[in-house]
Amino acid sequence: MLNKFMKRGQRKPSKSDTDTYGFTPPGNRNSESVSTSNVVVNHASRGGAPPVANSIGQQQQQTQSGTSIPPAPTGTIESLPMFRDVPVSERQQLFLRKCQVCRFQFDFTDTLKMVREKEIKRLNLVELVDYVQSGSGKVTESNQEEMIQMISVNIFRCLPPSSHEHTGTENIETEEEEPYLDPSWSHLQLVYELLLRYVVSSDTDAKVAKRYINHSFVLKLLDMFDSEDPREREYLKTILHRIYGKFMVHRPFIRKAINNIFYRFIYETQRHNGIGELLEILGSIINGFALPMKEEHKLFLVRALIPLHKPKSIAMYHQQLSYCITQFVEKDNKLADTVIRGLLKYWPITNCQKETLFLGELEEVLEATQAAEFQRCMIPLFRQIARCLNSPHFQTAERALFLWNNEHIVSLIAQNRNTILPIVFEALENNVQSHWNQAVHGLTVNVRKMFQEMDFKLFEECQKQFAEKQANSQQAEEQRQITWQKIVDAAAGGTHQIH
Repeated sequence: MLNKFMKRGQRKPSKSDTDTYGFTPPGNRNSESVSTSNVVVNHASRGGAPPVANSIGQQQQQTQSGTSIPPAPTGTIESLPMFRDVPVSERQQLFLRKCQVCRFQFDFTDTLKMVREKEIKRLNLVELVDYVQSGSGKVTESNQEEMIQMISVNIFRCLPPSSHEHTGTENIETEEEEPYLDPSWSHLQLVYELLLRYVVSSDTDAKVAKRYINHSFVLKLLDMFDSEDPREREYLKTILHRIYGKFMVHRPFIRKAINNIFYRFIYETQRHNGIGELLEILGSIINGFALPMKEEHKLFLVRALIPLHKPKSIAMYHQQLSYCITQFVEKDNKLADTVIRGLLKYWPITNCQKETLFLGELEEVLEATQAAEFQRCMIPLFRQIARCLNSPHFQTAERALFLWNNEHIVSLIAQNRNTILPIVFEALENNVQSHWNQAVHGLTVNVRKMFQEMDFKLFEECQKQFAEKQANSQQAEEQRQITWQKIVDAAAGGTHQIH
């Protein structure tokens, strides 16, 4: 067990540069209440225990701004009075003492160890959250720094090994597994809630807070998105979104840092737990892009978002990715050709489930596509759709046929029927004649009838060409059989002469 933890090593920090994008203010969280229940889930096999309280003082830590953090106190934790029980003049000092107490770290893999101390820390965290949320007193700058240091000590930690790191195997269908729940969540949740309340508070001055919530802090926050606990990733998503909205100076850095996470995921690891949450944040950012769209935005689409269709685990984040892609096309219709050709570039060959996802995304993109952009890519597009129509996997063929249920797509097809019908006619006829699935057969008949009503003369011409092609193919097959028989007879005659 110890060897597994040692092999994990340190996570590499994300690289970062500057960039320029827009932003739409984030929406409200579904639930912003603090749960004070003592949630403890024992997953001792998932990783080593966090440092216990009496070991925290053995080493000094660095703050995000580079200054030295005083070591957490050692020994037992003393109970502190509540804010309401002390005079207003003493509350800032009490706030500082509570932050210092909350630096203590505990081993949550043992539910019976230091129960009293854990509860004292939890109650102090609840008090800090209520104090910041209520706005009953503005927190001093020195106390803000102490609070951010305490938050950093608690949330920035080495994450336990993922399940695929235990076995060395790929972990693709993780949606079917039970999610890992951090046993220390009863404390972590309150720390994250405190950070969120601090960021969204109207009393928090961004010019002051940016000294403590700086680039180093943001990078470490992004590292935590790889946590397997979905509750933690949800808090991280909301907090990073709020930071992006409040600290305009950090926006280019955050965007570039997220891009770097995507690049590493696509081209190196293809493993990351927080891609979906990061795409949700970017979906809001893309929605706020100003027009005309800057070249940097288009590069982000081509270099980061479209290549995210490549990894095998796309099903884990495809819904969020599809939303981001569609946002680009809705913002700038001229990008439809770029997006569609990008989808065709990464179109799966042997993965039918992934192919079905691509067809669903393609329909959303085509809904926002105008005639001029459609004409630029319709030939390679419908060649691929024709292949999907003949797929032996009935869900893929069915999803491709559903494209003709969309009125906007049908109107685009009708305007360009002279080009499209000859491409897909053979696939439709093959389905009618030989597809094994009855539902696919029925849908194909409906699409075939739609083309027939759209342009009967063109339909008859395509039917005639298809019949000629079949006749020529049959004739070529007969000729091949005759030629092959001559070769067989000649070989047999040569054998008799030798004997």
